[in-house]
Amino acid sequence: MSTNPLNPSDKSEYAKRRKRLIKAVGRKTAVLVPAATELIRNNDNPYPFRQASDFLYLTGLVEPEALLVLCPKRPEGEMILFVAPQDPERARWDGPRAGLEGARRIYGADQAFALNEMDERLPELLAGYERVTLPFADQELMLHMLGWLDELRQKARSGVVPPQTLKDLAEPLHELRLIKSAVEITKMRRAAAISAEAHRRAASAIAEDMFEFELAAQLQRVFYQHHGEPSFAPIVASGSNACVLHYRANESRLEAGQLVLIDAGAEIEQYAGDITRVWPVDGVFSKPQRAVYELVLAAQLAAIAEIRPGVAFDGPHEVAVRIIAQGLLDLGLVTGSLNEVLESGSYKRFFMHRTGHWLGLDVHDVGRYKIDGAWRELEPGMVLTVEPGIYIDVAEDIPKAYRGIGIRIEDDVLVTPKGHEVLTHDVPKTVADIEAFMGATKARLRLDV
Repeated sequence: MSTNPLNPSDKSEYAKRRKRLIKAVGRKTAVLVPAATELIRNNDNPYPFRQASDFLYLTGLVEPEALLVLCPKRPEGEMILFVAPQDPERARWDGPRAGLEGARRIYGADQAFALNEMDERLPELLAGYERVTLPFADQELMLHMLGWLDELRQKARSGVVPPQTLKDLAEPLHELRLIKSAVEITKMRRAAAISAEAHRRAASAIAEDMFEFELAAQLQRVFYQHHGEPSFAPIVASGSNACVLHYRANESRLEAGQLVLIDAGAEIEQYAGDITRVWPVDGVFSKPQRAVYELVLAAQLAAIAEIRPGVAFDGPHEVAVRIIAQGLLDLGLVTGSLNEVLESGSYKRFFMHRTGHWLGLDVHDVGRYKIDGAWRELEPGMVLTVEPGIYIDVAEDIPKAYRGIGIRIEDDVLVTPKGHEVLTHDVPKTVADIEAFMGATKARLRLDV
């Protein structure tokens, strides 16, 4: 467990986030935000702990089993933390906890109580508020909440006024998380840079007859060297495995003449990177591989060029779809006119997913994509991925030269006041740059031998 003090900029950042949330929900609303619980992998062996992103966003505390309560009207202070008290015997096994004193001193709580005091103290803390905002998806907390409300209703005759409404935390908090602050953007640039370093390391190791999992190990070595971890299970997909969008087996051998798709990112200080690149095992693309690759690259570059404030989230996707649909026609993989291909959706056999998603504390980050049924407009501070792809199945009606080619190209893009910034620019992407990188790598290997 980590009880290191937050640095001053982070401590101030968390306080600002809590203030913005209180402003969004109103001062007549109490807010409950639970930490994640530790999950058991097998027997008494837990999975590596990852804090719940909403709780982390508001506190910086990385311990399991805690609860943040925001009570704006309390004279004693609005931030209350329920945490596990320090336990020297448990600390001998698992490390120290912040405890009640650390919750106040390190994390800025105005008041701190032991977890086992929740049922005793929560009804009193919530009395007098019109609303309580909490995550509806947390069924355990919702059950506790209903019990606390029943207790308050029983005391109503004594002049205690219970909250009348429950609101879901997701909408107000996730809208705040969608717009990244300067502190968050700095962390995301670092996550992007380390993700890029890991991709370059993995690409430099590519060789015929090695296993996909060996490339995954190269990625993770870089992540852990920077005190990070994978933001999701790395995808290393050679040959036709790349046509499985969420391929995770990572168990095939790389063969001469194949491509290998690597989709991976580092999580650094809890912020995610997410990059996809495709590399030729031999260091050079074949003519059919090059044709499909350059089609996806053209779609990706055009989609990125669309990103700026005021553009609908769906705008980059629509641009990518048109380019890919026309390219599939040119390759003879679909038939008809461009309008027919778009209207029928026949291109979806080869490009079946959206072109991107939000990125932040979660690799598929929170925030609505539509408002009142319409695609929302991009705003400065949003970070999204741009990742069109083409996946050509191994089927009799596909020309042999194209069978089993899977291409996806992905970058992380920040919306800026005047346009955009590609955070993951440090990985080769054009055919010429990829072949030059692979050629230089293989030349170094020959010299080392």
